Amino acid sequence: MDLHEDVEEAGALQKNHASVTSVNCTEAADSACLPVEDESLRTTSCEIPAEQTPSSDPERALEVNDVQVTGEKENCCDDNTCVPSTAEKETSENVPVAEDTAEQPKKNRITYSQIIKEGRRFNIDLVSKLLYSRGLLIDLLIKSNVSRYAEFKNITRILAFREGRVKQVPCSRADVFNSKQLTMVEKRMLMKFLTFCMEYEEHPDEYKAYEEITFSEYLKTQKLTPNLQYFVLHSMAMTSETGSSTIDGLKATKNFLHSLGRYGNTPFLFPLYGQGELPQCFCRMCAVFGGIYCLRHSVQCLVVDKESGKCKAIIDQYGQRIISKHFLVEDSYLSENTCAHVQYRQISRAILITDRSVLKTDSDQQISILTVPAEEPGTFAVRVIELCSSTMTCMKGSYLVHLTCTSSKTAREDLEPVVQKLFTPYTETEIENEEIEKPRLLWGLYFNMRDSSDVNRNTYNDLPSNVYVCSGPDCALGNDNAVKQAEALFQQICPNEDFCPPPPNPEDIILDGDSLQPEASESSALPEASSETPKESSNLRNPEEPSK
Repeated sequence: MDLHEDVEEAGALQKNHASVTSVNCTEAADSACLPVEDESLRTTSCEIPAEQTPSSDPERALEVNDVQVTGEKENCCDDNTCVPSTAEKETSENVPVAEDTAEQPKKNRITYSQIIKEGRRFNIDLVSKLLYSRGLLIDLLIKSNVSRYAEFKNITRILAFREGRVKQVPCSRADVFNSKQLTMVEKRMLMKFLTFCMEYEEHPDEYKAYEEITFSEYLKTQKLTPNLQYFVLHSMAMTSETGSSTIDGLKATKNFLHSLGRYGNTPFLFPLYGQGELPQCFCRMCAVFGGIYCLRHSVQCLVVDKESGKCKAIIDQYGQRIISKHFLVEDSYLSENTCAHVQYRQISRAILITDRSVLKTDSDQQISILTVPAEEPGTFAVRVIELCSSTMTCMKGSYLVHLTCTSSKTAREDLEPVVQKLFTPYTETEIENEEIEKPRLLWGLYFNMRDSSDVNRNTYNDLPSNVYVCSGPDCALGNDNAVKQAEALFQQICPNEDFCPPPPNPEDIILDGDSLQPEASESSALPEASSETPKESSNLRNPEEPSK
């Protein structure tokens, strides 16, 4: 990662005092609380007591909350997981400024100096992904009850970049028929084709003859207008004109449609505070049941037994030896000699901070995904994910933008053309009486990441049999590859165990040190309890009441 050449900094815009306040927003929002068995969307009130946690209701498997709920979490969590609120410190100066902002809306812009000052308000993921509502990771979070430790927001918009402009793509049936971008004929054609995509496996005769061509060419045979072909190809299947076959395109479109409506009008969810929260959630669950973590211990080398050829221990940077039977390592921990014959792909990434959304609407709390198709042969489509402040990844008044694509050149060369199309570089000269259409780019970072997701174990040299290699992040939008890989590795190590089983209820846990004497004392007290008044005897059941 070249931080000297690849970091773009933009100067300060006019300071907006109101935007430095707490990220607790006042917009009305819905909170969708989704049980395991009933997958329909239920809208409930956002006013949840501060002491109530997602795990208090055993029937509530996954919570998709909005801004008002997350504000409570921000004020009560520690510095390691979120940014402390500054509302109390700046209340006095915010009151008069609010009047000025109504008269001079043009000055309500985030500045570069504010970004530096409020840097702890940004939670930036090196890997940019979303969760399909019916994807493997969501199912795993619900099954293992790890979802109790996380909160999520719906992706509110699917966008498309066509003819130099950003447009919103209708996804659900209601969106399609309410859209003003499509004619009535196009709406019927689109709904007919999407219905077929949901059931394409039951009608093989309708696509069998097109299996050898690309999905883009197949769409041209389906009597779809160029506008509809573009929406389906780039915003639903999210592939390029040459990037997938007919079967792959139909499968991707079905996956998109299958996830619609489970938690909202789009198929995607995003965890509050970023993707980095998900590993922490699994770690918390593991720690509850005795998992031990050695933090800030980097691995220096592996100790391999000459006779058995197995790894016996690792040596950390302090020279401490840690012994184990199995070793699970990420690809980057292996030596150059071990990886000498491995061929890696590269991922181009860019992270930007802007002052406005790429598609301005009445609400400034929009979470969007946009696919910009490739223009030159040999290049790849660029995926753009734009996060607002209610995701707790950036300060209020700013947007955090992630760009991702498979590398064909350096990250700057791959992504800078898209950045120039969507954003305006910062200039110190203020433009009076002129509305700037594009958001201003305040800060940017370009870097490349190694993609080892398709590396075969046999390509590593002299790898001990009890050392298991997991890949780094891939370029896909979802997390299915990571879940499949984790389950496969788990089954190799623990072949007769269930992968991420549901945790037991607290009342079902029996500690090893429990004595039989308390049970005897309780049984001897039962006859006395039967002679007490109904009010007094009901108190004996209080410890069991929370479990009902």
